[in-house]
Amino acid sequence: MRVNLLVGGPVGLVPQEVVRVRQAETWIAVDHGASLLLKWGITPAVAIGDFDSTSQAEFARLRQHLAEIETFPPAKDFTDTQLGVKLAIDRFQPTQIDIFGATGGRLDHLLANLYLPLQDDFRDYLDRIRLLDRGNTVSYYQPGSYTITKEADKDYLAFVNLTPVTGLNLVDEQYPLADWSSSIPFSWSSNRFTAAENHFNFASGVVAVIQAADQPQL
Repeated sequence: MRVNLLVGGPVGLVPQEVVRVRQAETWIAVDHGASLLLKWGITPAVAIGDFDSTSQAEFARLRQHLAEIETFPPAKDFTDTQLGVKLAIDRFQPTQIDIFGATGGRLDHLLANLYLPLQDDFRDYLDRIRLLDRGNTVSYYQPGSYTITKEADKDYLAFVNLTPVTGLNLVDEQYPLADWSSSIPFSWSSNRFTAAENHFNFASGVVAVIQAADQPQL
């Protein structure tokens, strides 16, 4: 089962065509994401957050249309996105969690979302969490050997170690890499696929793989 989250990032970066294709799937709305989903004809299973980005009129509409809203004060131990992901795990135990609206806007929000799967509350789900926007798909990997499949609309490929990493091998990408290690975060960016499927492996750490297209103009 896949659970989709829509959080409050810039609406122009949300791939609305993908959201609409998944209309019948399970959605969790985070803060202003609830108003956007209703606007697009999708009723989320739950809306959650402090709703500081939602107007009083929008919140009244949410009360009319949603069966469940979980509200939290702005001063809390978790971000709204963390609350949404935690709810998805606790309630649905999904095989995949796709997060939309988690990129763009404030840089501190982007970094908080990028590093979220490394936290203790979510680490067991690290390889089942993805961040998606109109130009990027971010997937997370723990040590092992992997086959990755090219997305048709994305030309670039990046390998980003989010923790110290040892033994990273880019086996058959356009720019290969052999037995690379680093004690600091690093991004091997602007690589490319050489076939419909390529391969990589590493011995320790956490690696984010980003398939990317040139960002659309907002």
